[in-house]
Amino acid sequence: MADPAGGPGAMAQPRILLTKEPAPQTVPASDLPMKVYEVAMNTGTNSSTGLATAGFRTAKYLPTEWHLKNSELYHEAFAGCEQAEHGRAEAKELAEYAAAAAQRAQQDSTAAVGQRLQDIHFWKAELQREIQDLDAETRLLAAQKLRLERALDATEVPYAIATDNLQCRERRQAPDLVSDEVERELLREAELIRNIQELLKRTLMQASNQMRLNRDHKEFCEMDWSDKVETYNIDDKCGKYSNQSTNIQFHPSSVKFEESASTPDTWAKFSHDNIYRAEREKLASINLRALIDNILHDTSEDMRKQCAAVNEAFAKHCEELDDTKHKLEHQLKKILKEIGYQEANIAALKQAIKDKEAPMKVAQTRLYDRSFRPNVDLCRDEAQFRLIHEVEELTESINSLKKKLLESEQTLRNLEDTRMNLEKEIAVKTNSIFIDRQKCMTQRTRYPVVVKLAGYQ
Repeated sequence: MADPAGGPGAMAQPRILLTKEPAPQTVPASDLPMKVYEVAMNTGTNSSTGLATAGFRTAKYLPTEWHLKNSELYHEAFAGCEQAEHGRAEAKELAEYAAAAAQRAQQDSTAAVGQRLQDIHFWKAELQREIQDLDAETRLLAAQKLRLERALDATEVPYAIATDNLQCRERRQAPDLVSDEVERELLREAELIRNIQELLKRTLMQASNQMRLNRDHKEFCEMDWSDKVETYNIDDKCGKYSNQSTNIQFHPSSVKFEESASTPDTWAKFSHDNIYRAEREKLASINLRALIDNILHDTSEDMRKQCAAVNEAFAKHCEELDDTKHKLEHQLKKILKEIGYQEANIAALKQAIKDKEAPMKVAQTRLYDRSFRPNVDLCRDEAQFRLIHEVEELTESINSLKKKLLESEQTLRNLEDTRMNLEKEIAVKTNSIFIDRQKCMTQRTRYPVVVKLAGYQ
């Protein structure tokens, strides 16, 4: 019969299969109480009232009573046997039914435990797969995070190069200290690298947070998986129990439901939610890895393009400086040659002026001596007019030569100033070329390649 409590343990007791009839129960022997009989009064027609038979007639049954009593005993014995036989048949039938019910209930319970093992194995396998996927995804994201760190470190060299180029170009001399295209490209490069560094730092922080979320949800799945493994082992052990097992015993207190026990729906929903959240974080991690790939590709390409633009501006500016310097040097050569010519010209003018001194002395001496002619001979003759005209011509020539000499000397001074300016400008251009080509462009050869900027090295 089932336990009145109605729990699983209530069905555990009737499951014992009876292979033979139980032994009859024995009752310990004891003294039966004495039966007290009432003495019948012999007062009928057949009674004897003689004193001689008085002692033999007391407490005696009549034959009819004796037969009646025997008949009652026969009937009572027959009814008892018939009732006992019927009870034995009912007991045997009940025992067979109880054994069959116990066996059937045990088979159903074993099948239910087996089905439960399949459910646990399914979720355990799903959790294990999700744990492996999350672990693999976290390793991939860690590799991307390492690329970000390498790329961030790689930006230090370009930024140092750009800032150093700007500082070096501050040492240019006037008038080459101009805000030219090279400086604008260098400023763009420095600003681009700063923006890229900020972007990489934000992405690094995002990757670290995503890795932490991946590990947290992996831990949740691992805890659930560990519970499923333990539960699977327990149910597997329970499914292997049989009536012949030696480690089974009575546990009456186990026939109850725990208040904190979950339902099959909440049990499955718990694992489903863990897997769903883990899948969501895994998808977020995959998207973040793709985003990191795009960021590293775009930033490295942008930096290399800007580097090429700066290099092109440097090369173009250096060509302009070279061309200007060559033109200045060519002009300097012409100025130097012209200075030589002018110096020779000045020397020739001075010599020409000096050459006019003797004729002037001759003419003036003649005029002076002729001024001593006496009386009427002091005549304004043709010779006098010609000598005066000669002196005037010589004076005019000397004045013209002196004027030209002054002009030539001023021209020479102008040429000297121009020469100095040209030499100074050539020195400025030489300094600018040295800064741009030897300092800046040589330093820019250390600019990292795309592979390093993308974080692969």
